[in-house]
Amino acid sequence: MKLTSKHEMNLTEGSIFKKLIIFALPLIATNILQLLFNVADVAVLGVFVENGDNAVAAVGATGALINLIIGLFVGLSVGANVLVARFVGSNDKERAERVVGMSMVLSVVLGVVLAVTGFFCAEIFLGWMGCDETVIGMAAKYMQIYFIGMPIILLYNFCAAILRAVGDTLRPLIYLVIAGFVNVGLNVFFILVLKKDVEGVAIATIASQAISAVLAIISLIKSDGFAHLDLRKLRFFKRELGDMVKIGLPSGVQGCVFSLSNVVIQSTINGFKQQAMTGNTIAAQFDGFIYNAMFGLALACMSFVSQNLGAKNTERIRKTVKIALMDVFVIGIVTGGIILLLARPVGKLISDDPVVLDYAWRRLLITSTTYFMCGLMDVMSNTMRGLGKTSGAMVISISGSCLFRILWVNTMCVWFPQIETLYWVYPVSWALTFAIYLAVYFPTMRRVERKLCLPTVGAVDCAEPALLAAATEAEGNSANPSTHGFGSVRNRDKLGAKNDKIK
Repeated sequence: MKLTSKHEMNLTEGSIFKKLIIFALPLIATNILQLLFNVADVAVLGVFVENGDNAVAAVGATGALINLIIGLFVGLSVGANVLVARFVGSNDKERAERVVGMSMVLSVVLGVVLAVTGFFCAEIFLGWMGCDETVIGMAAKYMQIYFIGMPIILLYNFCAAILRAVGDTLRPLIYLVIAGFVNVGLNVFFILVLKKDVEGVAIATIASQAISAVLAIISLIKSDGFAHLDLRKLRFFKRELGDMVKIGLPSGVQGCVFSLSNVVIQSTINGFKQQAMTGNTIAAQFDGFIYNAMFGLALACMSFVSQNLGAKNTERIRKTVKIALMDVFVIGIVTGGIILLLARPVGKLISDDPVVLDYAWRRLLITSTTYFMCGLMDVMSNTMRGLGKTSGAMVISISGSCLFRILWVNTMCVWFPQIETLYWVYPVSWALTFAIYLAVYFPTMRRVERKLCLPTVGAVDCAEPALLAAATEAEGNSANPSTHGFGSVRNRDKLGAKNDKIK
C-alpha cells in the first residue's frame, strides 16, 4: 500500500510500538491541551464571575445532557473513520474520497437538526434532569448558545476522524493549539471586558471550534492522499452511506445510552444540591486528564485495526491490541497518581469553598485510582469498532456499563445514600465491561480470520472469498469519547473525545 500524502501514515508495516506511540502522542497532547483550556474556562468562571460557583455548576450540569443529545450523531463519525482507514488498507482511494465528501454534507445536515432541537428544548431537558433552580437559567443559556454552533462542532469531528483514519494526528493538534488560545483569549474578553458569564464561555467555545473546523477543511481540500476532499463528491453515496450507518449508528446508540446513564448519575448528584454539583464539575476536569491520556491510545488502536483489517493482517491486529492494553495500564496508573498529588492545590485556584473542594476530593479518591480500567475497556471497545463489529460491542457496553449503572443508582444508592456509593459505580462498571469484552474478543478474531480465509489458532474453515465484504460488514460495537462522562463538553473530538468525560 502506497500513501501519497506526507501527512498520512501506513499502519500496516513497521514497528507497532513505535508507530502506535507516534500516532497516539499527538492525540494525547490534543486531548490534554483541550482539557487545560477547559480548566481555564472553569477557572475564569470560578474566579472572575460573580457567584462563580453557580456558574461552574451550571456548565457542569449540561455535560451529560449535551452528550446524550449529540452522541448518536457523533457516533457516525466513527463510521467515517473506520471506512476510510479500511479503504487505506485495501488501497481503494476512490471510495475513501467518497466517504470524505459525504461526511462533510452529513455533518452539516445533522448539525442543523441538533441546533434547532437544543436551542428550543434546553430548559425543558434540564428541568427533566432536576437541575437546581439556582443554576438552571445559566445552564439553559449555555446550552442554547452551544447548540447554535453544533454544525461547526460536528463538522470538525468528522474532519478529525478522517485525518485520524489516514494516520494524521499532528495537524489536529496544531489546529487545537491555535483554537485553544483563541478560546482562552475570548473567555477573558467576554468575562472581564464585556461582563458576560456562561454565555461568554459558550460563544468563545463555538468561535474557537469554527477556527479548528476551517483549518481542518482546508487540510482535506489540499490533501493529495486518501483524505482528499473532492468538492465534486459533496453528496450522498448510497453504498458508502449504508456502510457508515451500519458501523456508526451502533456507536452512536451506545454513546447515547452511555450518556443516558450519566444523565441519571448527574441527576442524582443534583440531588445533593449546588456544592456537590460544583465539586463534581471540578473533579471531572481532573479525571478528564487521565481519561484523555489513555483514550488517545484507544483511538489509535481503532485506526491500526481498521487499516490492518483492510490489508488482511490479523496477526498484526492481535499484537497491536496487546501493546495498547499494556500502554494504557501504565498511563492510567501514572496519571492517576499525579492527579491525586495536584488535585488539592490546583482545586483551590478554582474554588475557595472547603465543602466544594471536599466533594471534589471524595470523587477523585475513587475514580483517579481506578481509571486505568476505563482505558482497558476503551481499547477493547475501539478494537471491536476497528473490526466493524459495532452492534455486538454496543450490546456489551450497554449491558456492562450503562444498564448496570442505572441499576446501581436505583439499588445501591438507595440502600447507601452517600455520594461515594454513586462514584463507585464507575470502577465496578469498567471492570465488568472489560471482562466481557475480553471474553468476546478472542472468538471474534477467529471468526474474522475464517471469513478472510486466514490461518487461525484452531482449525480453518475457509469461506467464499467474498472475504473483506463479509469480514468487515458492520455488525457491531460502539462508543465515543466523548461520551464517557459528565465533565466539560467543549470538544467532542473524541470525540470524541471529547474532552470531558468519564466513562
